[in-house]
Amino acid sequence: MRFRLRMTLCIVMLLALVFGAGGSMLISVSFREGLDSEQTIAVRSHRMIANTLVLANNISAQTDYDGLVDTLRQLDGQGESLWTGLRLTDGERTLYQSGSLPYDATAASEPEKCYVRLYENDGVGVLQVSGMLQVNGGEALYLDAGYGVSHLYSVRQIQVGLYYRLLAAVVALGAVLSWGLSVLLTRPLYQLSRVTRQIANGNLSSRANIRSGDEFEQLAGDFNRMTDRVEEDMAALQDAMRRQEEFMGSFAHEMKTPMTSIIGYADLLRGQGLTEAEQQQAANYIFSEGKRLESLSLKLLDLLVLRKKDFALTEGSPAAIIQTLVKVLRPTLAEREIILQCRCAPGRCRMEPDLVKSLVINLIDNARKAMDGPGNIFVLSEMTDTGCLIRVVDNGRGMPPSEISRITEAFYRVDKSRSRAQGGVGLGLALCQQIVELHEGTMGFQSAEGKGTIVTVALNGGRTP
Repeated sequence: MRFRLRMTLCIVMLLALVFGAGGSMLISVSFREGLDSEQTIAVRSHRMIANTLVLANNISAQTDYDGLVDTLRQLDGQGESLWTGLRLTDGERTLYQSGSLPYDATAASEPEKCYVRLYENDGVGVLQVSGMLQVNGGEALYLDAGYGVSHLYSVRQIQVGLYYRLLAAVVALGAVLSWGLSVLLTRPLYQLSRVTRQIANGNLSSRANIRSGDEFEQLAGDFNRMTDRVEEDMAALQDAMRRQEEFMGSFAHEMKTPMTSIIGYADLLRGQGLTEAEQQQAANYIFSEGKRLESLSLKLLDLLVLRKKDFALTEGSPAAIIQTLVKVLRPTLAEREIILQCRCAPGRCRMEPDLVKSLVINLIDNARKAMDGPGNIFVLSEMTDTGCLIRVVDNGRGMPPSEISRITEAFYRVDKSRSRAQGGVGLGLALCQQIVELHEGTMGFQSAEGKGTIVTVALNGGRTP
């Protein structure tokens, strides 16, 4: 059952219950008040008859009750339309009776005190008033009088009929109004439902436009924000899938080239038709391509380890690490006419020393690959409140701004042919990015084509005194 219909039925049921209970109570109160009024009139009439009989007995000199009976008969004839029955008894015998009266007045034991009972006679409501009167100096007589109140029942029946018609009209009108109200109130829900179905069908750009100024507008706003987040996550997921496909393609390509060379030269060696120099050359190619595969596997292993393992940070000196690496790498770079220098501020912070070494080595190696000839690489470090800051500056080829956002992707290389010739596989900066994230840091790039690149790494493992 739809919420609109349930809401309409609940309103109609509540309206019918309240109006029905109120109307029934009103009719019942009106009937009870009318009955009380008629009872007062009936008691007064009964006392009037009793007083008339007592007065007639005092005036008459008769000792029997014939005079009282004649008087009562005359009163009964005058009040034919008012009284449905009269009965006079002395407690043992009935002196006079007209009409049918089911109760007797023998229970009345005090003068001027009346007993009233309500009963139905042939579908007509009757009030029977019973009381005692004293005549002949103290003799007790009992008078019962039936007072018709059928007009009260007729009025009540008319009121009930009118009430039923009015109740039906009110329920019908309430049903129409409540249905319109439920449609108006639930319209935002149906709009949200429609937008939800559109999103479920793949239209992530669909949004709920509700301006009601109430909780529905707040719900629509929360729903739109949730949808924005889902759309962003889906875009990020699609981008991640695209990058993964590119990663797998690049990985397959990187594996294919050295494996093809190794298989080809191994096949030449197996043929045994080569000179000693050619064999040496083939063995050198196999060795170099094997080293390239080894480097690729080690880089991939480092990436997997960094993603799956938690490293404990210890106290260390960034300056000591950088200065040691510069001393070791300077002679090798000097052979390529590349001058490597450093300037490091003293201080200690929390880090993983081996990972920081790998970070600096990869940054320096990346700077080396950006050199087409002689050049300069400068490594700087300084302490910060949360750790340390490391900069690697080179005056190499640089790169266009459009490439900066992708250089930390695995296997991505700005100049693929030159990087492969220099032994690169495009994993160095991806590894650096993982190391920086483990230190809760950031890595940024400033580069211009023909002027060089500045790599700034902030490690936020924590400063130690």
